[in-house]
Formats: sequence, C-alpha cells, structure tokens
Amino acid sequence: MNYMTINNRRVAFTNEKNVLSVIRKSGIDLPTFCYHSELSTYGACRMCVVEDERGKVFASCSETPRDGMKIYTNTPKLQHHRKMILELLLASHCRECTTCAKNGVCVLQRLSRQLGVREIRFENNKKELPLDMTSECIVRDPNKCILCGDCVRTCDEIQGLGILDFSFRGSKMQVTPAFNKNLAQTDCVGCGQCRAVCPTGAITLNSNVHSVWAALSGKNTRVVAQIAPAVRVAVGDKFGIRKGENTLGRLVAALRRIGFDEIYDTNFGADLTVMEESKELTERLESGTKLPLFTSCCPAWVTFCEKKYPEFKENISSCRSPQGMFGALIKEEARMNDGEDNRKTIVVSIMPCTAKKAEIKRPDYFTEGAQDVDYVLTTTEVTRMIQEAGIDLAQVQPETMDMPFGIASGAGAIFGVTGGVTEAVLRRLIDSNKAEDLEAISFTGVRGVDGIKEASVKLKDREVKLAVVNGLQCASKVLDKMKAGEVYYDFVEVMACKRGCIAGGGQPVPIGARTKKARLEGIYKIDHMSQIKLSNQNPIVMTVYDGILKGKEHKLLHHNKAEV
Repeated sequence: MNYMTINNRRVAFTNEKNVLSVIRKSGIDLPTFCYHSELSTYGACRMCVVEDERGKVFASCSETPRDGMKIYTNTPKLQHHRKMILELLLASHCRECTTCAKNGVCVLQRLSRQLGVREIRFENNKKELPLDMTSECIVRDPNKCILCGDCVRTCDEIQGLGILDFSFRGSKMQVTPAFNKNLAQTDCVGCGQCRAVCPTGAITLNSNVHSVWAALSGKNTRVVAQIAPAVRVAVGDKFGIRKGENTLGRLVAALRRIGFDEIYDTNFGADLTVMEESKELTERLESGTKLPLFTSCCPAWVTFCEKKYPEFKENISSCRSPQGMFGALIKEEARMNDGEDNRKTIVVSIMPCTAKKAEIKRPDYFTEGAQDVDYVLTTTEVTRMIQEAGIDLAQVQPETMDMPFGIASGAGAIFGVTGGVTEAVLRRLIDSNKAEDLEAISFTGVRGVDGIKEASVKLKDREVKLAVVNGLQCASKVLDKMKAGEVYYDFVEVMACKRGCIAGGGQPVPIGARTKKARLEGIYKIDHMSQIKLSNQNPIVMTVYDGILKGKEHKLLHHNKAEV
C-alpha cells in the first residue's frame, strides 16, 4: 500500500494506473474531456491538470502515482487554467445549446456551468462546416467538435475500424473520415460507439422521433411497438430510477399514453431466433459444412464481417435478428387480417442499438419486397418522446404488454448481454430447465465481460467448441486466428459493442462502469425471475409455428438473399 497527499489529505493507492484514478477514488470528480478508462491516455484537453507542492502543473491522467506525492486539485492557478481552456473551446464552438441534441447532457455545457464560465471574450472566426447526415445511424456535426479524440480512439482501439482521425493542423484541425469522405462512403458499421463517448453534440443520433410522432397521429394507422431486452434496464436512467432496474412495465404504460396501439416484447422475437438458430447449428454440425456458425443478431457485426472478412460471409447464420423476425411476423399477421382492419400497420422497434436503423433498410430483411420494420427508435429517442409528452416515468404505474406476443422466456431476455445468445441456444439444445443444468450452462464460460471467451460443451456425443466475442477489434483477432488455422470453433457469437446491447450506441449516456454493471445484473435478474427459461417452452412460440408461421418459416424468419 502506497500513499499520496491530495489537498492535504492522505490517500492510499495500490495499482491505479494514473494520478487521476487516485484522485477520483478519493471522492474528487476532476473534470475531463479526453479521458476514458477503457481507452489509451491521450492527455490533450488538459482539464485534469493538478499542481504539486513546487507549483508544477501537469496532467493527472498521464502521470503515474508515486508514494509520497503531494498535489492540489483546485488552486487559483488551476481554476484560471481550466476556465481559460473552456473559454477557448467555446470561442470556436457552435453555441446554439438550446436546440442541440445534447442539451442538458453535454459535458462542455456542464463544465462551463460548474466552473463558472459566464462570458466568451473571443470571436468565433471558424468557417461553418456542413453536417454529415449520410449515415442511417448517426449524424456528424464538425462545428461542435472539441477535438478531444474520444471517438477516434474508440473507433480504432475498441472497434479496430479507424474510420475517424485527425486531419489538418493548428486552428484548421478536424476529426473526419479519410479524404473528408461522408460516413456512408466509409466502412462505418453504424455501431454508434463514437456517439456514446462524444462529450458534445459533434456525433449524435440520426433521429426518427419526428416520423414516429407523425405515424402516431395518423387516423388510419395501427402503430405497433416492440421493445428490446436491454432497453428496459436503461430507459429509467433519465428519470431518477435506480440504474439497472427493470422498467418495462412503466415503459409500456408510457408508450400507451403516447399513443402506441399495441406493445410487444422483442424477447419473443429472440425466442424465435433461438428456435431457428439452434436448428441451423444442429444441421451444420451434422453436415459438417459452413462451420463455425456465426450469430446474426448484431447488425454492426454482420456489416463488419461482410466488409472486412467476406470469406466468412457464408458462415453467418441465415436467421434474421430478433427485431427482424418480429417485424416480419407482425406484418404477416396484418396481411392475413387485411379484411378485418383497414388501417396501415406500422412497426416501430425500440432498440439500444444505432445499427438497427440501418438493418431495417437491408433488402434481405424485406419480405416480398416490402419493409417489415418501419422505424427504429433508440432508448435515448424514446426517452426524449416520453419527456416531450410530459410523462414522468418514475411516477407511472406499470402495465403489462399486449397479447399474444407479450410473453417471452428468460432465454430471450439475456440476448441483451454478451454471451446471452450462446447461453440461450445451449439451453435449447440441452432442452432441460432443471436448475442444476441451467447453472451448469452459465458456468461454461459464456458469461462475463471479457472481450474473448472460449468454452466447450458436450452435445450428444460431440464436443462443441464455442467462442463469445464483444468488441469488433476482438472479433478481428478471432477471425485472423481462424484464417491462420490457429483456432477452431463450431459456434461464434459476436456483439459489436463491449458488454453487448446494454452498452449499445443508442443507450443513455454517460455509461460508466457502475452503470454497465447494474444493467448487466438487471438483465440476469429478469432471466432469474422468469418462469419460462427455455424458448421452446414458450407456449405462444409453438402456437405461432402452428399458425402464422406454418409453411412460411424460412420466408419470414430468415434472410431473403434473393432480394439483396
């Protein structure tokens, strides 16, 4: 145990990687723009500077803690320094805060208020740059960029894509794709992790809120919502509800007040995915072809594989994602009931994921040339709609979802975390809901937040090798090893976002370590409290297979490659 003195208080530290971590451990929330614990240290913003007993000022994020060190975090010199940084940033920043998508959650706005910056003495002479709205998933506004580099390092270090980087020098410096291309011209997969770490409004969601409001006000429309598992443990963040709490009932009640006609659970779609994907895995294991089977639930991962590793394209499951399956099911039900209901059915998915906005536009997710899911709202967007309607989610009495698609298994719920798809498929293949069998699956190694997890299970007389991957850079490592023949798997689950959908690009931010932990625990608690543990034990699933889906399983639940 070592000790350092912070503001005349003795603070113990052990293996903290920098002085900033020790300061925050002591209860002082030192301001930063460019520091994230999961990214490399950049040290560019200089907001976290501290002063030692000799008057030396240095960035605490890039300084290693030493025994006996004495520092101060809030001297007059440091106050002046931080205010000057903020004033200079604001001088070259778009200051239309009231109409900014990040208004109220902008770090630059919050720190300016916290540190008492009341005037800007410098004129903004920067040329206004055009917005990049070419992506279905996110919008890039270079006029609000403060050059913190968070998005650059996230895209490079976590996702391994390197879509964004610094260009030009001095006062002309920008963060932009190579050759100043639009995002749609790059290999961007729409994961939205750049948006999740951006402290200002430089990268925001490509919002569909206005379109959904218009649909809800239509007189001849039937607007159906489906809610993804990770949404229910995150939507309460902005309403003072305990982090990680399951707020599904409150969300359903709020959506009814907003005007949605029917509200269902995407977990039901996940149950269908488990049925189809487990069947597909069994068939491939028996034939020995196209192994390993890659999961297809994460659209950012699917796009990544298609663009970066096309040789593995045929290994991706032919199953649609849960939202894709559910959208096709609802639209097929509407077609079957055309004579009874003259209203147009509009399907709105409420998702934690920005890439889902692009997924619904893929031709192989259309049924007979028609788009099945009309709009995707992220958790952040639906939060905004609830606030616009003047509804306090914390005060709403919970309500149940509509039938028949409001019943789902615990296996469907755990799709929201990394390893959840694999665990759900294993439950189906082992086909046992005994507590000891379910516990044995959970201890195979598929749970946890490591970037790459390996496991093996015995199915019948065969040892099946599994890999669970989260973060696209980790996916690259696995695929490169597979290409080199260094590893072999039968089944590989990939999620583009670290920790899975609970930390998706459309979730409320900021998402710190405690928030991520609470959301993960919240998802497993939903599974723990669920009476139905296996997808094939969901009685509505079997009814649907004998009804709406009969003879149309491949048409509605799998990719329609002929339409690509």
